[in-house]
Amino acid sequence: MLSYLLVTLYVLICLFLLIVVLLQQGRGGDIASAFGGGGSQTAFGARQGATVLTRATAVLSALFLIGAIVLSVVGQRGPSSVLSGVGGAATPATPASTPQAPGSTPGTQTPAPAPAPQGQAPVPSAPAGS
Repeated sequence: MLSYLLVTLYVLICLFLLIVVLLQQGRGGDIASAFGGGGSQTAFGARQGATVLTRATAVLSALFLIGAIVLSVVGQRGPSSVLSGVGGAATPATPASTPQAPGSTPGTQTPAPAPAPQGQAPVPSAPAGS
């Protein structure tokens, strides 16, 4: 029950992080800055103060990483597989037995007649057990 709550919370954090990142404005990555037309000498344009979106991105990314670690730990402590409570789950299925010809002993197989060459009639074989 706790794992379902954690997964739901983690998915909500992922969605909020996605929305916050998409709402942010780019940092001067237009074509003018690629050819030296940027207004600043810094690598990513003029430095701005931390806005609400950048703070939210930092908090949500930290929650994302912590949530991933917590879910991996909870996942290892929980049931290891669907068949963990089933006893003898690794037993293979037994193959179906092939029908035997009447009069033959179990465990022996009667060979199939060879196909007749073209243009000739098949030669009848002797019945098994004679």
